[in-house]
Amino acid sequence: MKHLLPLLLIAACTPMPEPLPIFGDGYRADGDQCRRVGENNFTNQFLDDAADLVACPEGMENLGVFALDTGGVEVARTQGFVLYSVPIR
Repeated sequence: MKHLLPLLLIAACTPMPEPLPIFGDGYRADGDQCRRVGENNFTNQFLDDAADLVACPEGMENLGVFALDTGGVEVARTQGFVLYSVPIR
């Protein structure tokens, strides 16, 4: 237990990440697994007025197809999601 104490203290001091501000019923069509992402302290670095920020589950079978079909570029992975910047212009 003595060796675990420093790890427990570090874990207790590490802030939990903000949940991703995911919205909508699906990106491209209702029911799609990927969804738009809004702004928070983490995502604001990826937002662009010429692109949508989209989150897809990491385990989604057709991630590569999504990127090819939309022109999306992977910008981050967090909380079980892959974030893509998808150009809209």
